[in-house]
Order: sequence, then C-alpha cells, then structure tokens
Amino acid sequence: MAGHSKWANIQHRKGRQDAARSKLFSKLAKEITVAAKMGDPDPEKNPRLRMAVKEAKQLSVSKDVIDRAIKKSQGGDAESYDEIRYEGYGPGGVAVIVEAMTDNRNRTASTVRSTFTKCGGNLGETGSVSFMFERKGLVLYPASVGDEDTVMMAALDAGAEDVESSEDGHAIFCADTDLNGVSSALEAQLGESDSAKLIWKPQTTTELDLEGMEKLMKLIDTLEDDDDVQRVTANFEVSDDVMAAM
Repeated sequence: MAGHSKWANIQHRKGRQDAARSKLFSKLAKEITVAAKMGDPDPEKNPRLRMAVKEAKQLSVSKDVIDRAIKKSQGGDAESYDEIRYEGYGPGGVAVIVEAMTDNRNRTASTVRSTFTKCGGNLGETGSVSFMFERKGLVLYPASVGDEDTVMMAALDAGAEDVESSEDGHAIFCADTDLNGVSSALEAQLGESDSAKLIWKPQTTTELDLEGMEKLMKLIDTLEDDDDVQRVTANFEVSDDVMAAM
C-alpha cells in the first residue's frame, strides 16, 4: 500500500456497505454533537466542528442530519461522552490505537479488551504503542488537482510539513495543531480537499502476509462495528499482491 491509497483507506475499508454506512453516519453525528458541545456551535468559529462537518458532507451525510446533531448539542438533555484511547497489539505484532466516545467507560473497556483477546491480540496500557505513532493533520487531494511540484509548493505555502504523492493522489501532512489553518490555506489555493482530519501516523510499520492481514482485518472490523468506537489505526504494511488477494 502506498501514498494516497494507504491514507485514504487505512481506516475505512468496509465491504458491508449498507450497515457500515448507517453506523458511520451515526458515529459522524456523535462527533459533530461532541465537537459542538465542547466549543462554539458555529463551524466557522470551532475548528474541530468544522472538520467534523466537512468529513460528514464529503461522505454524503445530509444537511438535516448535520443540523440535528449540532442542535442536539445545545439541548439540556444532550448525552455526555468521554473520549478514550485504547492501545494494544493485534495479530502479527501490529500496533493498534482505538479511539472511542462512550457514556459508559466500563462497558467500552470490557468490549474492547474482549475483542482484542478473541481476535488474537492483546490490549495494553495507555502509551504502550502510541510512542510508535505521531499525531498529525492529514489533508487528501485527488491527483487531478495538480502535479507533485504544484501541490508541494501549495502545501509549503500553507504551512504543511510533508507531501506524499502518487498516481492516486496527494497526502499532505501538518502538525496536529495546524490542521485547520493548513486546510483552509490549501482550499484557497487548490479548492476543496477530499478529506481533512487528525490521524495517528506510524513512525514504523509491520509487514503482514495474507493470513496475518486477514486476522488483523477481523480485529479492526470487529472493533469498528462497536458503536462506541470512532476510529481504529494500525501500523501495518502490505504488498500490492496481498492487497489484491484481499
């Protein structure tokens, strides 16, 4: 996996489209509600909410659903969610970070631990694998936006740190605290991006064969099926042949 393909798909490889889409919409709405509750309900004044709304729109979440999620955050009966990060190792020794939003810490911890165990992994303590990742902002653009030099110049002007380009598109990285500013500056030069979000970028990767990849995907898919889990990141690397076989 390389370049845009990896960063576009490393966290979203769902094949069960209808059920996965409904669950994804629910998780996006939860992120919008939490972001609006923690800050200003106006996306233009709340960078986290702006990014959440942007992602929701790019994934075809309706304006009505977005507006309801923001309105829900302002009500006195809005649910209160804790944001929790779980860390552990999956099959093949792959490092896995699980980000969750929950109204019941005990329930979520129990489910995540059980899932790791059943799928051949091992849940660790906080900090047990995150040192192998960097928290970064990631902005994705399609290849059609321009060649590598054009995008690199725009990225540097916007305050980004690095660009990975391939025939599939451009992945632009920046400091996590700079994502909102870099994303806005890039939009002024290149137009609207495909995606802009915070990620955990692996500093090292673990290569898997087909059997290892199938086992890891079972773990990731099971975790992502949980309503409390917002996203899962793993530092795996696979060859094009293994991806084709998947």
